[in-house]
Amino acid sequence: MGGYILRRLLQVIPVLLGTTFLIWSMVFLMPGDPLIGLFGDKTPPPQVLEALREHYGLDQPWYVQYFTYLGGIFRGDFGTSFSGEQVTDILARTFPVTLRLAVLAVLFEMVAGITVGLVSGLRKGGIFDASALVVSLILISVPVFVVAFVAQFVFGVQLGWFRTTVGPGAPWGDLILPAIVLATISFAQIVRLTRASVIDTEGQDFVRTAASKGLSRGRIVPVHILRNSLIPVVTYLAVDFGVLMVGATVTEGIFNVPGVGNTLYQAIIRGEQATVVSFVTIMVLIYVVVNLLVDLLYAVLDPRIRYAK
Repeated sequence: MGGYILRRLLQVIPVLLGTTFLIWSMVFLMPGDPLIGLFGDKTPPPQVLEALREHYGLDQPWYVQYFTYLGGIFRGDFGTSFSGEQVTDILARTFPVTLRLAVLAVLFEMVAGITVGLVSGLRKGGIFDASALVVSLILISVPVFVVAFVAQFVFGVQLGWFRTTVGPGAPWGDLILPAIVLATISFAQIVRLTRASVIDTEGQDFVRTAASKGLSRGRIVPVHILRNSLIPVVTYLAVDFGVLMVGATVTEGIFNVPGVGNTLYQAIIRGEQATVVSFVTIMVLIYVVVNLLVDLLYAVLDPRIRYAK
């Protein structure tokens, strides 16, 4: 187990180098001058532009800028945004907000999606199963911004159950509605994935053997059916958590959530290499850690899985 974890951690090094190099190059190749964009419709004096380029190191070749940035990462310096704020301060301010939003969304997906998928799989062909499939298909088909606006109007304006926008500090209560909206598509996917896995597992020999030995349905469903059906679901949830951390731009914009999505979008528009690459680097680390934890969780869900030494 220890050797497996060490190998997975060593894989992070080439992944981080390749990802940061690729993103840095893509941002550098974006058309336009990011410094000129800071002045809006005004044209800054040439000497001002030269001074700003020298200040941010933009007068150097792109590969020199990249290696300078890498050196700063190893010193704990992720660079400075064009607004003069340290990227580490931006990360410290925005990541906790998006993390809370992603955790709420994943909890909703996990609890509601697995429950509905389990019942649907156990009652295959029934009214509940048909209804769950129809609802999940509708949620998959409807764009997330449509769901967001409808939820905002119905539950925020008409019923008054939630705030229509997130308040200062992004408290947990204000993030409930955005989290539900963010989780709708993944919820539908988990319902269908759990249903298919439960139907497949219920037809396995070990389930029929357990029933023939006289085990109660209350014992067979959670221990033998649900537990062995969760491996594909857990894999999907692990990937989805990383997607939610960086892919909530639309939802954060509609509900005015001061998180990673909004900040990353603005950084891309302004061409801030340091900010964009720093955010992506943290995203890669989150992906690696979450997937490592999920791999280790497989052995808990299925005792037949063992890791080579």
